[in-house]
Amino acid sequence: MSVRLRDLLLGLRDLHLRNAPVIVHASLKSFGDVEGGADTVVNALARTFDTVVVPTFTYKTMLIPLTGPADNAMTYGSGADANRMAEFFTPKTPSDPLMGIIPETLRKLPRARRSIHPIQSFAGLNADMILTKQTIADPLAPLGDLEARGGWVLLLGVDHTVDTSIHFAEKLAGRKQFVRWALTPKGVVECPGFPGDSAGFQAVAVDIEKFTRRVKVGEAAIQAIPMTMLFKMVIACVKKDPLALLCEREDCERCGEVRRYVGTLLR
Repeated sequence: MSVRLRDLLLGLRDLHLRNAPVIVHASLKSFGDVEGGADTVVNALARTFDTVVVPTFTYKTMLIPLTGPADNAMTYGSGADANRMAEFFTPKTPSDPLMGIIPETLRKLPRARRSIHPIQSFAGLNADMILTKQTIADPLAPLGDLEARGGWVLLLGVDHTVDTSIHFAEKLAGRKQFVRWALTPKGVVECPGFPGDSAGFQAVAVDIEKFTRRVKVGEAAIQAIPMTMLFKMVIACVKKDPLALLCEREDCERCGEVRRYVGTLLR
């Protein structure tokens, strides 16, 4: 049976978030068949919450330079082919397919606004003040502002491995950040504050479970997590174990670099 707008509205309201601002990570296919597709999901979000923010990151703008700072989880000079395919960032650049069709659908709404970071932009409804917090030096600042406003993370059919808010909490805990570069119409822009890998983030689910609200709509499990408690849990976790939430892949340059960096601090 298809998921209808009414099903989504009832499910979102059953979370009882009292119209708190939300940042949304979503998978349309997780719902099964949805009448009206992504437009219906975005409509439900807009009708339920005054302020909705989504990540609209654009990795295809990234370049790999010939040289750069050491210990940056990057093989300099290895990006000749990728660099030739890089695209200029503009406010109308589509978000990366990894973000999903729901954030991209929201981004294209006439009343939506988008921040201007050439790699890690966010789009939002009634979120202008939140989006203006972002700078090149502090790309995840909108997440801190959302938390200060009592914000919640909404995971629609996805888990914490796509939860960008955990990256901000990692930074607050002192975890190593990286530098990346992006192509813009004004030239190549250096972008500090690039986070690590998120493949290990689902490990936080156990600690945050008692604060997590859940409903099911269609085939999708929807989770709502208060950002304040998420930040506290992640910070405590990383402070206790500096290697917490890292992935286990041996070929992950960023997690490998974090491990090396932690090792130098413990010598």
